[in-house]
Amino acid sequence: MDGFQAYGAGKAGGTFDPLTFIRQPQTVMRILCWLFSIVILGCVTNEGYINKPEEVEEYCIFNRNQNACNYAVAMGTLCFLCSAAFLALDVYFPQISAVKDRKKAVMADIGVSALWSLVWFVGFCFLANQWQVSKEEDNPLNEGADAARAAIVFSFLSVFTWPLKINFTLKENLLSKQSSTQPTNSVPHSLMSLETVSTPQDFKCVVSFHSISSVIKVLSFESVYRLSRVCWESTGLNWGLTLSPSI
Repeated sequence: MDGFQAYGAGKAGGTFDPLTFIRQPQTVMRILCWLFSIVILGCVTNEGYINKPEEVEEYCIFNRNQNACNYAVAMGTLCFLCSAAFLALDVYFPQISAVKDRKKAVMADIGVSALWSLVWFVGFCFLANQWQVSKEEDNPLNEGADAARAAIVFSFLSVFTWPLKINFTLKENLLSKQSSTQPTNSVPHSLMSLETVSTPQDFKCVVSFHSISSVIKVLSFESVYRLSRVCWESTGLNWGLTLSPSI
């Protein structure tokens, strides 16, 4: 696979620079995903269980549905551990020299990120729906309301941070080439990656990830905004927060 530097193979063996590592977009998104999971987990575990003044047993703040709180706590914990594990893998990744091992790590990262995006979308819809149908008499003192809203908001934000992580991973590891071997006045960078593929398997892999990257780029700010608006308004929540009029 001469000249084909997919999965950042040309950068293997380099020295680890903490400042450079922290400034990388995929690292920033990874840390954001990690922090969001901590916020969701903290909100639900600390203030997600309430009771009436005359009651002893505590119930989930989301419509007294224990499954809602259990889902948020379980997913927050697993996401926290998963983000920490992949953050450690990101630190160790430059030391991996074998292309096959680097490929497995990148593919696992993309697959897990896509899974977590789906998980948090389900979580956002679930929590928002249960919060919408919660009865005022179940929480007359309005305890934990801000924590419940925060859990919903950060679940919503997590739906987008994980796909952004996929986009940065694609750009950094799958479409990269050594600068020393990249022509300056030739075909575009993405086509150069295809030209240097040596096997049919490599060709299929690169084409598939080019397609994924193209789909992500098509999602312009306006389309993401409109999707966010639909998801937000579909919950029917009245928090005193509104999105600006349609563009």
